[in-house]
Amino acid sequence: MATPSNKKSLDGNEKFQLARIRHDMRTPINHIIGYSEILLEEAEGHMPPEFLHDLEKIHSGGLQLVGLINLYLGEDTFYTHGHDRQRLSHELRTPANHIIGFGELLIEMCEDLGHQEFEADLGKVIEAGRSWLGLMETQLLNECSIQMFRKAAAAGSVGSRAGTWSNIQSSLVQTPKGPEISSTEQGRLLLADDDAGNRDLLQRRLEKLGFSVVACVDGTEALKCLRQGGFDLALLDMVMPGLDGHELLTAIKGDVTLKNLPVIMISALDQMESIVQCIELGAEDYLAKPFNPVLLRARIGAALEKKRLRDLEQVYIKRIEEEQAQSERLLLNVLPKPIADRLRQGETTIVDSFQEATVLFADLAGFTSLSVRVPPKIVVRLLDEIFTAFDELADRHGIEKIKTIGDAYMAVAGLPLPRSDHAQAATRMAIELHAVMKRFNVEQGTTLEMRVGLNSGPVIAGIIGRRKFIYDLWGDTVNTASRMESHGEPGRVHITEATARLIGDGFRLTPRGVVSIKGKGDLTTWWVDGEK
Repeated sequence: MATPSNKKSLDGNEKFQLARIRHDMRTPINHIIGYSEILLEEAEGHMPPEFLHDLEKIHSGGLQLVGLINLYLGEDTFYTHGHDRQRLSHELRTPANHIIGFGELLIEMCEDLGHQEFEADLGKVIEAGRSWLGLMETQLLNECSIQMFRKAAAAGSVGSRAGTWSNIQSSLVQTPKGPEISSTEQGRLLLADDDAGNRDLLQRRLEKLGFSVVACVDGTEALKCLRQGGFDLALLDMVMPGLDGHELLTAIKGDVTLKNLPVIMISALDQMESIVQCIELGAEDYLAKPFNPVLLRARIGAALEKKRLRDLEQVYIKRIEEEQAQSERLLLNVLPKPIADRLRQGETTIVDSFQEATVLFADLAGFTSLSVRVPPKIVVRLLDEIFTAFDELADRHGIEKIKTIGDAYMAVAGLPLPRSDHAQAATRMAIELHAVMKRFNVEQGTTLEMRVGLNSGPVIAGIIGRRKFIYDLWGDTVNTASRMESHGEPGRVHITEATARLIGDGFRLTPRGVVSIKGKGDLTTWWVDGEK
């Protein structure tokens, strides 16, 4: 049967945009199919039949999603299907839910059978399924998208295509929000031309094409309007009184708030040299007088599409920068900055030896008994407030927090960046820890105290772990510092002879004498009473 002459067909740009949507929607599906195929190969002969059977269901679900994308977003089928929201949601969501559900069941089966080697790939399948659901909600099932699908389908049933892909694409692709434009407008344009006839003719043509137009009689008026904001594109005549097109373009590209606005120059053909200069200054394109309506629409459409893509790029760049900043903050909460920098530079194994460092251990005395008497939320809140104050002290003294273990706090001075006054810095922080606890007790009505122990000497520092890593310390110096804390007394700072020698005469010390230390034997230790 011959194809009706009024049947809607997509042009090249519309096909490209539709292909982009298909690409975005297919990406997580490709992950689902790919990882399920890998799992089927690797699990053969190692896992029971029911495991392989459920994997086949996941693989089939991925293929089903591909078919649904082709059905609803194919070039030849886009305008031939009505899209009821409930039915569309059901058809698209069901396979993805099955994929996620079977993936979670298979992870449980792996744990039960002791085959954790398959869990990582199953996790990627589940993640891809959830990504698909997110894309489906944001790009296909939001209210605006459904209305556009319905308009397109209704138009297709009678042969009149009122819905255009540029409208549908604005719903499917999350473009940045610009000035509010009615559903019949393609964009808000500024037109600057001192010739009333040219201005009226071009304005009418643009409005007929669906654009909202603000017309200005010269460059000065145009610049004033542009600085009020809300425009998607500017069309500037080359020859105008006051600011001519070249000068106005220079002003636009020199204004930080306007420099990304696309500009199309309006020119006679014999002004080609000036047009080239404008293109070099940043103009998107030019239109020759008299105007060809088809070329007019094509040039403006291309410029607006570039703007939409640039705006979308800026949104993505900002989002990436925010996510990178968040990742950076999270990484620096776990690792010292020099260590984090080395990881980003590609080092995979980080282990360093330091000949001199001072290790600090602090432990809350009586906190265990308090935690039995008060609700868990209050326990966590109290610890959070205490350790947050300790972190601020560490930052102020240039000391690296290593970790907390229950109600114990561990830090070190002199690494990862060596410093000659590591013992003095750690001792000052130890003294201030007790001052912090006194203020805390007054504010909270508690009677908590701390035991603090210090020791100085060589340590080994490095990163351990793969999925959840930590920067930690090892060595006899660390063990002895821990013993100084556990053999100390609440409200006091207990140090070894090594630390006492390093801090010199800057602190008031009281000899404790020889103390029998578990695992170390007899050691001469000291109390720190304060700084001189």
